[in-house]
Amino acid sequence: MLRCGIHEGLAGFSTIDNQGNRSGFDVDFCRAISSAIFNDPNKVEFITLNVKTRFLALSSKKVDVLSRNTTYTFERDTALGITFTAINFYDGQGFLVPKKYYIKSVSELNGATICIIPGTTTELNLADYFSLKNIEYKPIVVESTQQAIMAYEQNRCDAFTTDSSALHVSKTLLQNPNEHVILDDFISKEPLALAVASGDDKWRKLVSWVVWGIIEAEELGINQNNIDLSQKSNNPKIKRLLGILPLAGADNIGLEPNFMAKVIKQVGNYADIFDRNLTPIGLKRGLNRQWTDGGLLYAPPLR
Repeated sequence: MLRCGIHEGLAGFSTIDNQGNRSGFDVDFCRAISSAIFNDPNKVEFITLNVKTRFLALSSKKVDVLSRNTTYTFERDTALGITFTAINFYDGQGFLVPKKYYIKSVSELNGATICIIPGTTTELNLADYFSLKNIEYKPIVVESTQQAIMAYEQNRCDAFTTDSSALHVSKTLLQNPNEHVILDDFISKEPLALAVASGDDKWRKLVSWVVWGIIEAEELGINQNNIDLSQKSNNPKIKRLLGILPLAGADNIGLEPNFMAKVIKQVGNYADIFDRNLTPIGLKRGLNRQWTDGGLLYAPPLR
């Protein structure tokens, strides 16, 4: 069983239905790792973690992997007893504001009250950027995205700032979404990645290569619908990805050569995962397009 730390509830990334079934972008990456190891996407115990408990739960090995829209930073990677794996989502910090204020850029937020969640990169980015630009603001500290939405809707803050992806989710939950807008400005880079506890390099590599394999599969045009046909391909890159040609090193991290064939068949490639979870809530691929399509997404060579 894989113990996977996930968000308590963020539409598109981690949700639970009335029957207790988990779904979401982050959830699917947990399932993909389970497929690679156990040939079964359902051998996962999902453990919900908040911003305060996520890193301790990982470093103390209460969970095996953290898949919870977490930004890869220097301090987190070097000082918390955790290690990041492959980046699976490129994001940036944005701002949600009411249309009635006619705000077009971050510079127009001078003197505003802004809802922020403590213990996040959001809090530090906001302080750094506004100090650099000499913009005055009053922080309204809330403990979760849900509390931020409530405070924002109650006009306790003029704006809400967090990762742009979370803002798109938050906007859909407002009483009148069309009366609000997400500013075009990004004030930070937010590379989101899965993380593991420090000290087990084989485990770090296993998680990383599952993520990269999912990305590579999309580039090569292999998805859940055509995986069986792809097994007959003459493309050596496809044959190596699917384990038809030898993939040296897979056994060194405890995987069978065809581990990615299992992942693609049971969970899908990057586009399958994105379109299943994030496209329905209105998120665009943006920076998360393949590098061949002008995005930042690509994997190291699987060979």
